[in-house]
Amino acid sequence: MKQRITLRNIGFGLGLMAATALTAVALRAAEPEAAPAAAPAEAAPAAEAPAAPAVDPIVARGEYLAQVGNCISCHTREGGEPFAGGLAFNTPYSFLGQIHSTNITPDAETGIGTWTEEQFIRAMHTGVAADGSHLFPAFPYTAFTLVSDDDVKAIWAYLKTVKPVKAERPSNGMAFAMRFPMMFWNAMFFKEGRYLADEKQSAEWNRGAYLTEGLGHCSACHTPRNIALAEKQDMKYAGTVTPPDRVEEGKARPWTAVNLTQAKSGLGPWSADQIQRYLKSGHNNRAGIFGPMNEVIVNSLQHLTTEDAKAMAVYIKSLPALGESPKQTITEAEKTAGAALYKTHCDECHIGSGRGAFMKAPPVAGSAIVQAEHPASLINVILYGAKVGKGSPLPFGAWEDMPSFQSKMNDDEIATLSNYLRTEWDNLGGRVTAADVAKQR
Repeated sequence: MKQRITLRNIGFGLGLMAATALTAVALRAAEPEAAPAAAPAEAAPAAEAPAAPAVDPIVARGEYLAQVGNCISCHTREGGEPFAGGLAFNTPYSFLGQIHSTNITPDAETGIGTWTEEQFIRAMHTGVAADGSHLFPAFPYTAFTLVSDDDVKAIWAYLKTVKPVKAERPSNGMAFAMRFPMMFWNAMFFKEGRYLADEKQSAEWNRGAYLTEGLGHCSACHTPRNIALAEKQDMKYAGTVTPPDRVEEGKARPWTAVNLTQAKSGLGPWSADQIQRYLKSGHNNRAGIFGPMNEVIVNSLQHLTTEDAKAMAVYIKSLPALGESPKQTITEAEKTAGAALYKTHCDECHIGSGRGAFMKAPPVAGSAIVQAEHPASLINVILYGAKVGKGSPLPFGAWEDMPSFQSKMNDDEIATLSNYLRTEWDNLGGRVTAADVAKQR
């Protein structure tokens, strides 16, 4: 039945269409002949969108190199304009006062707008400013001297394109008003010269060395310094305590820059792939970023090309072991007390094995932070928590932020917990005292 109804409907429809067509023909025949329509006007060509200005490849390269050198972190004060300077730096000697970074925008009055390319190269390679005064090695010309002329010129080309900002630098401490002593410091501790490739190593290793030793200036934070604040070359990358930096709003405390060498208490247990992933994302299955490393990852290392991140990882993985942390022994009573504190405050996220939990917390077993010779960062994360900075990459599997425990444990308890962490799971690390915790609190 349904098929017959359908066919009938189709037949009716076709007949109606035919009748309509015949009626239309008859009506057209009855109408007077219309004048031929005028030819349509030629359509105006569509307006083309303005082409984006071509990016100078040298400027683009300079921007990338400035990111590798993390110029923006040191030359931008909190709430200030990019590259306008004014960021205050502390030193281990508080009586020296603070030194402030300079304005490196192309502003003619307060920046480097009147500098020449040659003067900029001289500053990068020798630590001498446009007016002939000596710069302090808070500006790491001791590392930048290794950077090639072409790369420095590219950075210069990029800086000339940034927004000029008129911003006077705050006054430095009285000790930093005297520049002539730097002549003697340079004579003793500074050697000028560009990076020379090691022919015994691969091109990838040499690229990694060039970036790590030069623009990356990693040794500036990860190498102990002598009484004159020069890097100890025999302990290069062995880790150290850094000058005070922010732990919470309005408070600065020392931090630990971990041992980057192949020491067991450093990056010895890390693979090159794990180092590469940390450089690019601030996370791997051994660690996550917090504290001062946030701005290093956010403003600099996350922008590395995959090839450059791998090259740096290959080089860092080749650093010979230096500065192994000491092994301490705690009493059974200390171990019992430490285990109880760990069970109460840490077990939920770091779990009993110390291996951490997926997407919750990194391992404390084998942690370079836990085992660092100086416990500043370990104490800081317990007191103030560990938080990923704004703008940081958050790859799948990234750890949760760690909360603060400063109101949940007193100084003695934090010291007891720290010593437990530094001896359990075959970890290394010297004794932490309540006085150590009090200094960080």
